[in-house]
Amino acid sequence: MQRELTCIVCPMGCCLNVELEDKKVISVRGNTCKRGEDYAKNECINPVRTVTSTVKCEDGKLISVKTDRPIPKHRIPECMKIINTTVAANTISIGDIVVKDVFGSNIVATSSRNT
Repeated sequence: MQRELTCIVCPMGCCLNVELEDKKVISVRGNTCKRGEDYAKNECINPVRTVTSTVKCEDGKLISVKTDRPIPKHRIPECMKIINTTVAANTISIGDIVVKDVFGSNIVATSSRNT
């Protein structure tokens, strides 16, 4: 099986051609650096993403949040359900943990509020 990907690790955006056999990467072509090869292998075998969103505070206003580590791509819908049902404190600082241990990551604030 062949997969074509565009590498997103750096601005070069290399066109990658990945050959897979039995869910294993056999070869990667088109990358100009080792990071592109690593990206292609991970994207085909275990894709992960950093999730960014907003969480409602107690007063109804929103604060921006993100996962502090990438999570498995297939877990994003479940992560969003957790984020969408979370209510944060009205006073919060950048980096504060809003929700602990969501698929191996924490949901952290990416902006501050002082009310």
